Amino acid sequence: MADKKNDKKAAKNMKDDMKSASKEEQVGFHKGSLSTLAKERQELARILQIVEQLMQLHIGALKELGVDLEKEAQETMQGTAQVKKPEKPIEDML
Repeated sequence: MADKKNDKKAAKNMKDDMKSASKEEQVGFHKGSLSTLAKERQELARILQIVEQLMQLHIGALKELGVDLEKEAQETMQGTAQVKKPEKPIEDML
């Protein structure tokens, strides 16, 4: 609860700072933010590729060992269909 208040205060402070900053400073701030976020997205995509490759290696190894992954996936899907979803949204749980 206190975190939400702190987040709102931080957002308000940032808006107040942006109002007092010149247009050029605001443009620089937003361009810098976009540049940083673009680099973060590239890194995340790279990590995702590595995870996908590792998963494919494990899938291949399991197939060689005779494990029927399609059957297990169907069993897992049936099991998750019976699991109840939380009554509260995740935002309320945090």
